[in-house]
Parts: sequence; structure tokens; C-alpha cells
Amino acid sequence: MTRPARRTALLCALAAATALLPAAPVQAAGPPAPLRFTACPDSVPRPAAPERVECGRISVPLDWHRPTGRHIEVAVSRVRASGTPAERRGILLVNPGGPGGSGLPYAVTKRARLPESVRRAYDVIGFDPRGVGQSTPVTCGPMGGLFDSPGNDPVPVGSSAEGAYLRSLRTMADDCAAHTGRLLPYLSTEQTAYDMDAIRTALGAPRTNFLGVSYGSYLGAAYTARFPHRVGRMVLDSVVGPWDWYDFDVLQSRALLRQRDTFFAWASGHFGLGRTPDEVREAYLRVRRGLATRPVAGFGPAEFDRAVYRALGRTERWSGLANGLRGYLTDGDPAGLRPATAFDSPDSRTYEAANRAVKCADGPGPRPRDIVEDVRRTRRLDPQPVLTGMEASTCAYWHHRPGRRTPLGSPAAPPLLLVASAHDPVTPIGGARSLLRLLPGSRLVTLDDDYSHGVFASRGNACVDDTVAAYLLDGTVPTANVRCAGPGLPTPT
Repeated sequence: MTRPARRTALLCALAAATALLPAAPVQAAGPPAPLRFTACPDSVPRPAAPERVECGRISVPLDWHRPTGRHIEVAVSRVRASGTPAERRGILLVNPGGPGGSGLPYAVTKRARLPESVRRAYDVIGFDPRGVGQSTPVTCGPMGGLFDSPGNDPVPVGSSAEGAYLRSLRTMADDCAAHTGRLLPYLSTEQTAYDMDAIRTALGAPRTNFLGVSYGSYLGAAYTARFPHRVGRMVLDSVVGPWDWYDFDVLQSRALLRQRDTFFAWASGHFGLGRTPDEVREAYLRVRRGLATRPVAGFGPAEFDRAVYRALGRTERWSGLANGLRGYLTDGDPAGLRPATAFDSPDSRTYEAANRAVKCADGPGPRPRDIVEDVRRTRRLDPQPVLTGMEASTCAYWHHRPGRRTPLGSPAAPPLLLVASAHDPVTPIGGARSLLRLLPGSRLVTLDDDYSHGVFASRGNACVDDTVAAYLLDGTVPTANVRCAGPGLPTPT
């Protein structure tokens, strides 16, 4: 058995074992005060009239294992169910992913895409997880030069570059420790799961119904491990696997290679990039080499890789990526590749800090030599990989290293519904299949022939949306896993 295969087998065994561990004892903190809702900050969009969004805050312990100590605040938003009292099913907490994604506006934006029957049945509840947005946001300062523009090439080649890469990770960890301080050990998914239960209590709900996308699926699985008897109807969409974060990041980097090859084949014969996948690949590499040699207005190889990472995750962005490549090759201008929002904006800085803080609080980090070995192994698969999603590499130098990983899943929980795209490169479908084994009685809904991240109330697929809506409304659990026909790749335009 190869080293990656041995590691995967061991991780699956550990995941199964930790799922059966009893919840760690938590002293009673006393019930939170009922939520009082008022107007929301300007960062939260307003839903279409006559519906409205309202916001509030709850106070929670910084450390749920020491509930009498310091408290922090968690911001919560709500859009009430639009149906009759007879249609009402309770609250539906939602989380958009990350770690580091702001959930406060998500109650509005995701709700707008939910089936009408679900909107009529549930109060949709958004919240900023601790460390994010309006909930005691964290910062890591310069983060080892992460926000320098242009940034250093994120793919180290040769021992000298590898050493510099490791030093930048150490500096990033030092920056996070210096700027985040006492909060650092308490930004874990497990602590956020306790916050979720506090939100449930403050809203007077007997059960937590939940829709979590991407990292939100990991958060839902952690809640299930800690509070299996308080789980209502839970949908985990675009599922993160039950592995250590670093191992997940490595698997994602390999999936991105496969997705990029699919993009090269899709773009061939179109966009003026080449007639064959190999010619498109060479055009892609010419763009990256050009930006590495001579960045344009702060746009270099690091910025290019971030743009590619973002585009590969959603097929509706592929035409923009292809046109951006052609634009640079035509006139040397990377404007078509730039994201719509600034990477170093305050929200982005909080996201990047919280992302690493959560990942490194959730379990042990890798060894530095493992990082170098995995980069070399990935480069043997493809000399020019996209390593943008390797955030957990920083955990090799983290100042607070947990002794165990966050438990996920529980055989005591009611059936959950997992949803996945067959070719999602951001959360590869193997993660959903592995987590399913920790959730007896649960089912997996797969969107076949689909290559995008985020499925339910996102891809416009009636088979997926109807199956999930039936589960949320009536608790209907399919008798077997469900496979839905997907859209295939879009027409190149």
C-alpha cells in the first residue's frame, strides 16, 4: 500500500473511532438570554418586501469547557418563515462555508434561492461563527506576507525555495499568535458547534435544523457528534471529508489538477487558446510564466493562482477564465483575470485569518517535512499545480496545537442528508462517501455529470432540490442513495 493510501486508510479508521467517543464534559453555563432582534448592519442585504431581516447577538463562553470565564458575542440574523403557522417547521440554521465565511448575510442570500416551500416553512437563521465578521473578528496582521502584492510564487521549486516557503509559514503562524492572542485556541469548529446549540436555546427551538455548505458540512458533522439528540433535519452540501484539514487540503490540490485538465479539454478549439488540450495548457503556462517574470500592476503568480483556484470551482466561471487568459496573451493585460473584490480587503483579511485559525484549532498539524514531500509529490503529478487551498500547512508551526482532532458524526443522530457534485474539485465526492459511513441511516444525493461546488438551491437541479425539500419539510429520507442527472459542462462562450 502506498503512503497516501496508508494515510487515508488510517484516517478513516481514526474518524470512525473518534465518532464513537463520548462528548467531552462541559460545565453548565446557564441558558443564554432570549435573542432580541433589531436592525442589521449595512453588510447584510435586505430581502424583497414584504419580508425583512433582523439581527441580534448572544453572549457565549470563549471556552465552553470553562463557561464562567471570559465571554464573547456571536451575531445572528433571521428572516422569518413566510407561510402559515400550519406550514411552520421551526428554525433552519445556515452556514456558507470557509472556514471564515460570514453567515450573517447568508440568511438572506441563500434563503432567496431556497424552494418556496422551504422558505414558507422555516425561519432561516444566519450567524457569523466566532472569529468572523460581526462575531469577535480576528486578524493575523501581515500573515507572513500573504497580502503582499505581488506575492511570492506559491509553488516552491528547489530546496532554497522550499526553505523560504516553510519560513513564510512559520512567520504566518507567528503573526497569527501575535495578533490573535488569547482567542487563538478557542476558534475551533467544536467550540462553534456549542455556539450553535446556544443559538438554538436562545431561540427556544427543541431541535437544530441545519443547512451547511462546504465547511458548513464539517460544522454540521461536528454538531452531530456533540449534540446527536438535538439534531433535527440536517443537510450537508458539498461535503468536507472526515480527515485532518491538512490531508483534506492535499486531496483537494490533486482534485484541482484533474479539474484543470478538464478545463483545458473544454476550452480547446475555443477562445483562441489552442486546438487541443495540450495547446491550451501551454497557453495557460505562458500566461503564468509571463506574470511570474513580470507582474503587472501587482498581479503576479500568486494572484494568478488565486484567480484560477476560484474559477475552477464553478463551471460558470470558466468562460471568464478562458477569456482572461486570451486577453493577457493578446495585450499583456491581466484585468480579465482579476477577481471582482480585493483580496486584501478587511473582510478578506478576516476570512484568511479565521480560515487558518479554525483549521489549526481543529486538530494536529503536519510536520514540515510532510509539507515538502507532498509539494514534491504533487509536482511530480504536474510541475505547475495550484496550491492556493493548502491553508493548513501553516498548522505545522501553530502556537497552540490541539492534542486531538474534532470529532465528527454520531451513530446516535437521526438520518442526515448529504449532497455532492460528482466532480466537485473543492470538496471531492470521496469526502461525502467517507462521512456517510459515520452517519448510519443517512443518505447521499449525488449530482452526476456536474463539476461545480455547491449543489442544493444552487445548481437549479429539480431532482436534487425536490429530494432535499421533501426531507426538510416532511422528514422524508430516501430508501437508498439518490443519483440525479447533471447538466454536463457548459457551452463555451
